[in-house]
Amino acid sequence: MIRILVAEHLPLVRRGLVSSLEAEADLSVVAEVGNGEDVVPEALTHLPAAAVIDLDLPGGGLAVTTRLHEKAPGCKVLVVSAHPNAGQVRGAFAAHALGFMSLDVGPEQLAEGVRQIAAGRRAVDSDLAVAALESAANPLTRRELDVLRIAAGGARSTEIADQLFLSVGTVRNHLSRIMCKTGARNRLDAVRIANDSGWL
Repeated sequence: MIRILVAEHLPLVRRGLVSSLEAEADLSVVAEVGNGEDVVPEALTHLPAAAVIDLDLPGGGLAVTTRLHEKAPGCKVLVVSAHPNAGQVRGAFAAHALGFMSLDVGPEQLAEGVRQIAAGRRAVDSDLAVAALESAANPLTRRELDVLRIAAGGARSTEIADQLFLSVGTVRNHLSRIMCKTGARNRLDAVRIANDSGWL
């Protein structure tokens, strides 16, 4: 019997995940939580072999995944996302998850994914895996990423310059290069592209 922890902040979605996993004869949900703070304590209490963690979990699904790997390395993680993209897949694996799936998968595929990660094998939807492999490497420099992260919060060029101790002209040059490198139409588009690619 594979013992599972389910971490999903939306009660209705959590109930659906639990029900579909419990329908399998070899799977047993031993804990379910709605926020990131409860994941590690519940894992240490119930000792699950696998955890299904929502990417959008309060406290950050990837941050929780990393903490779980540090505190309870015997619990393997399958990250799920309502709006998956290639950057999220790379981010999940960087956080030591063994699996990544869309919340659109069927119950059988989710159950098989849990079995795979519990056995120490990777489980990822094939389309997402291909997208993650084909997505371009990050072309932005560390300074360009700094500029874009601050711009993502809605900051103007003068505010970015103040925070990074740069001139406004230098910030504008960085933003121009960022848009050239990403093929973005404007800075908001550049933020979206960088987020989707997992660069930010």
